[in-house]
Amino acid sequence: MSQRTRPPYRADHVGSLLRPPALLDARKRHAAGEIEAAELRGLEDEAVEQVVALQRDAGLTTVTDGEMRRASWHMDFLYQLRGVSSTDEKIAVHFRNAAGDLDFESAAVKVGERIGLDHTIFGDDFSFLAETAGRLAPDMTPKLTMPSPNMLHARGGRAALDPSVYPDEEPFWTDLAAAYAEQLRRVADLGCTYAQLDDTSLAYLNDPEQRRAMTERGDDAEHQHERYVRTLNAAIADRPDSLAVTTHLCRGNFRSSWAAEGGYDFVAEVLFSELAVDGFFLEFDDERSGGFEPLRFVPPGRQVVLGLVTTKSGVLEDADTLKRRIDEAAQHVPLDQLSLSPQCGFSSTSEGNDLTWDEERAKLELIVRVAEDVWG
Repeated sequence: MSQRTRPPYRADHVGSLLRPPALLDARKRHAAGEIEAAELRGLEDEAVEQVVALQRDAGLTTVTDGEMRRASWHMDFLYQLRGVSSTDEKIAVHFRNAAGDLDFESAAVKVGERIGLDHTIFGDDFSFLAETAGRLAPDMTPKLTMPSPNMLHARGGRAALDPSVYPDEEPFWTDLAAAYAEQLRRVADLGCTYAQLDDTSLAYLNDPEQRRAMTERGDDAEHQHERYVRTLNAAIADRPDSLAVTTHLCRGNFRSSWAAEGGYDFVAEVLFSELAVDGFFLEFDDERSGGFEPLRFVPPGRQVVLGLVTTKSGVLEDADTLKRRIDEAAQHVPLDQLSLSPQCGFSSTSEGNDLTWDEERAKLELIVRVAEDVWG
């Protein structure tokens, strides 16, 4: 086997990284009106430089900005789409972890006018990442992470759509896919060659409880994954040849907690055989994710990045155990179509998961070492 020259790479990662304490403190001071936006931006720049060096020193090929400028992996993006706004209503999400339960509330979304794209979302952020990587890590490929278009629907369903704007859902899906297609074209024009569309919705649908909740709010949970796959395909269909697009699926990642459980069986056939991405980042760090059998639907030419290293704990995995699990996955999809990564980001929200900077670094370094042993 050989190393890959196009994303996703043999040793890769999802994208978000722990925020340095100085940045977290600066965010609090900015929220309190103690520092101006320009000062916060400068401190974010310093944090991006710090995490670029972290990824370089770990031996990775992919480099992200660690989502240093975001409070949330998805809402910071979705609120910048034309037509999308927050509401006073709250969405309650029930998370679980090894110690018990954890409840989280966030603002709901409302679609009050036709979806569109007024500016390149995260465009300045990507340009700074690319410039920084060019100085500090010129051999690395900058990756831009964004939420999947499906996440807008997943946050509120049909109830989030103003019926005077979208009396029927079909134009909503068309406009949403078109806005994302334009976003991908624009970031490619900025020099981006690696984009990732993060999508918890397709993983959540494997959980019967999540499907029940979706049905109760009036959505077609039994067939929603088919619509989600069609929308993603429409969004990426005309992407430039230079732009590799992957998607990442997980079952929730907030302060080392998760929201859903279940293997990929419910969505596997449609997801893997029909979604035309270059690669799938899949969560496989524990029994919540099920077995590797659903990978039998992955066609030739699609890469699977096995998320075998957990970001929910600082305990370091055993290298030989990881290699055995890669061998198990290779019984269902050829080894040459596999890669290795953490199961999710280390800090999907600014609070971060329950591990230290050094533990994060050790996990990234482990992934690189194991990938070198397995694929050369």
